Amino acid sequence: MFVWLLLIVPVVWTMCFWYRRRHLYRLAAKIPVIETTLPVIGIAHNLVGDTESIMASLQEFSYSSMRQGGIATGWLGHILYFILVDPVDMEHVLKTCLEKDDLHRFIRKIIGYGGIFAPVPIWRRRRKILVPVFSPKIVENFVQVFSEQSQKMTKKMLECAGKGKTSMWPYISTYTLDSVCETTIGVKINAQDNPDSPFLHAMCRVLNLICQRIFHLWLQPDWLYSLFPQFKDHQKCIGLMHGFTDEVIKKKREELKKEKESKTEVDHEFDLGLYRNTTFLDLLIKLSGGEKGYTNEELREETLTLTIAGTDTSAVAMGYTLQLLAKYPEIQEKVHQELYEVFGDSDRPLVKEDLMKLKYLERVIKESMRLFPPVPLIIRKVLEDTKLPSGHVLPAGSGVVCSIWGIHRDPKYWGPDAEQFDPDRFLPERFNLKHPCSYMPFSNGPRNCVGYQYALMSIKTSLSTMLRQFKVVEDREDGPVPRIRVKLDIMMKAVDGYQVALEKRKKVSA
Repeated sequence: MFVWLLLIVPVVWTMCFWYRRRHLYRLAAKIPVIETTLPVIGIAHNLVGDTESIMASLQEFSYSSMRQGGIATGWLGHILYFILVDPVDMEHVLKTCLEKDDLHRFIRKIIGYGGIFAPVPIWRRRRKILVPVFSPKIVENFVQVFSEQSQKMTKKMLECAGKGKTSMWPYISTYTLDSVCETTIGVKINAQDNPDSPFLHAMCRVLNLICQRIFHLWLQPDWLYSLFPQFKDHQKCIGLMHGFTDEVIKKKREELKKEKESKTEVDHEFDLGLYRNTTFLDLLIKLSGGEKGYTNEELREETLTLTIAGTDTSAVAMGYTLQLLAKYPEIQEKVHQELYEVFGDSDRPLVKEDLMKLKYLERVIKESMRLFPPVPLIIRKVLEDTKLPSGHVLPAGSGVVCSIWGIHRDPKYWGPDAEQFDPDRFLPERFNLKHPCSYMPFSNGPRNCVGYQYALMSIKTSLSTMLRQFKVVEDREDGPVPRIRVKLDIMMKAVDGYQVALEKRKKVSA
């Protein structure tokens, strides 16, 4: 009798589980599946191995979706996802499915409910504060910080000039961390003088651990993860990052309190123009209501989110751009010619007025971010049946993966040369997108990245400073399609750490 129960109970449970989800299965059956799907496990077998092989599988899923009209079904065991590369459908999803997928719970362990990953009710409230914080008038005042830190980065790079290929990651990631920390929390962390910065090491390590949890199902349950050796490292990294940020916030609160007490009532009038030299943390405190606004925990969530997103996104974009310039020296020469027209042979620091003149460099950066977007995927939760413009219906309880990587390479919208590196496709007379979601390195819709102008200013400033001093030595690609091995560590990064060789440029007048 007991043996029969052991056999019958699982069968009955499975039938009940299937019956409750029959609507989901019915709608999913109307959409083509990814070609490599297997019975029961779906696409799970494609998502094992290291982060490079996982990224390769995700790229192939995007191609599969392209071949099948812009959408494909991917079962991860019993969990249903749709891989989307159609820009019209994608715009609808990004405007209506605002809730982040449950997989984001792993990164929330570090940053809590910071604006990027917060549930919708929290996100709406915090977004209203973040938008004015990132207004152009405020962001452009950080160009001086970017300029100073990029000059420091360039001096550090002298040590590897003329010595063959070297990973650029230690230089560009410490530059972005120094810039982000100074502009976000007002602290000069001096990571460029100390590449082994505990904060940077903890951040990189914990992002890698989170990526492991997302794609390895056995690491997802908290109780089971606590039994693995990675758990101790995970908790140590979080403790270090939280401790550092909490201490900065505490000191900033005390500083603002003393400042308030020393001012007269006339000085208290609110005006964003008064905050030109303040940090994002100052503005978050003041715009949220001062002492009655964000709690210290909420401030930590927002500042950590800005720090992590700002550091990795900009560094990754810089790295890919350098590698592409090494592969296509004729394009690099055009960049240098533009820099010479703006700066001549001078060593003067870049100022914000220079940025508008660097139009070709901006096209190069945009094309780099088209082919190699730092954030290749956006995952949203479908809370209710959602009919797409294409006619397909996404059932409630599923997840949808918006493939930025895929949509940026779709020949339907970018032409037969979609895989080729061509900065001139961003010329005003050529850049005529059939749909705005065809190009979205900073996402799209209500939850797009509020810091895109900040990131572009930082990237343009640092690359222009560096390329005035160095030539990225030719590592010419055989054809027009660049080949760079990539991996997924939350962001899409180069496997080799962005290895290039640098040569010190000689002044033209000499």
